[in-house]
Amino acid sequence: MAVEIKDVQEVAEALGKKFDEFKSTNDKRVEALEAEKGKLAGQVESLNGKLSELDELKSALEKELASVKRPGGNTDKVVSEHKAAFMQFVRKGKDDGLGELQAKALQTTVDADGGYAVPEELDRTILELLRDESPMRQVCNQITVSTPDYKKLVNLGGAGSGWVGENDARPATGTPTLAQIAAVMGEIYANPQATQTSLDDLFFNAEQWLQSEVAREFAEQEGAAFLLGNGTNKPKGLLAYAMALTADDARPFGTLQSVKSGTAGDFDADDLIKLVYTLRKGHRAGASWMLPNMTLFKVRTMKDSQGNYLWRPGIEAGQPSSLLGYGVVENEDMPAVAADAHAVLFGDFKRAYTIVDRIGTRVLRDPYTNKPNVGFYTTKRVGGMLTDSNAVKVLTLSV
Repeated sequence: MAVEIKDVQEVAEALGKKFDEFKSTNDKRVEALEAEKGKLAGQVESLNGKLSELDELKSALEKELASVKRPGGNTDKVVSEHKAAFMQFVRKGKDDGLGELQAKALQTTVDADGGYAVPEELDRTILELLRDESPMRQVCNQITVSTPDYKKLVNLGGAGSGWVGENDARPATGTPTLAQIAAVMGEIYANPQATQTSLDDLFFNAEQWLQSEVAREFAEQEGAAFLLGNGTNKPKGLLAYAMALTADDARPFGTLQSVKSGTAGDFDADDLIKLVYTLRKGHRAGASWMLPNMTLFKVRTMKDSQGNYLWRPGIEAGQPSSLLGYGVVENEDMPAVAADAHAVLFGDFKRAYTIVDRIGTRVLRDPYTNKPNVGFYTTKRVGGMLTDSNAVKVLTLSV
């Protein structure tokens, strides 16, 4: 059944009511006598979990509603013929004419021994599915390139300027300092399996199956790499870059600022507020939080000095839940609360980190290795790079 706006509104209203119940119960827990704390603490944990479920349901319904309104893909004759031939290759292993159609549709040739390029429409759909699956793809900048590598020039400032009178000479100013940054690329692969019987079934949606299986397996591998990857045969993750305690004007380019909580393995509301105002005002306009679900559980119980909860539910359709007025991204690849952990990120992730996709996913059909299953060895190049080290701040749980 299609998702309707009223479904989202009903879930949003339920989320608001559950948050009121959560606040009331949590306040009682805080004020309770020691003998009663255990029981109330259990109720708070249960309600905290329900808030997560309702919040996720509301977001999922909004995404589904948006996807219903999304326009269809390219229906060009050559592209359609290439896609039809590729799906025949997927189902039956027949590649008659596929190479020629691929060359016409994609202006490229791929040796059949190395697999065939996924039709561009399917390739872009896989990227769309990856956006839905990966927290990093949801908030970071993404570009698609046709070359194996990607480099970018960034302006580090340094252009001179000054004040002069109306008739004074204008001396030459300094030249801006430019730096070149490059995406750290790697090849990611997936190898989903299907039985030949299912592929022969006319009612089996092979296209949708291949898209979802590849996107799911890619997303699982990518998510950790974009955040924690060491740059060896994979992207260099955001948290793998160097960190320093110094402010923006004192740190070298490409070094993130770490803000210490002052307590080993723990943090409080004041630490989150400090993190917000450590980020420059220009970056705060597009900023959001990133933390894992269990850390979000902890944050939901926090209040400011006036007794107001830091976390607020999105009780209207299209309005996300917020922490100190900023959106929250749950990312289970983020480190858990522990001593010296980089447990919370806050910043404008679109400015901070760029994901680079090379267009051209390739598929090699393998009906022999794992009989009676048919394997689809699928590969693509993907990378990532830190583009603005001032645009995100890291809360480190240490003294």
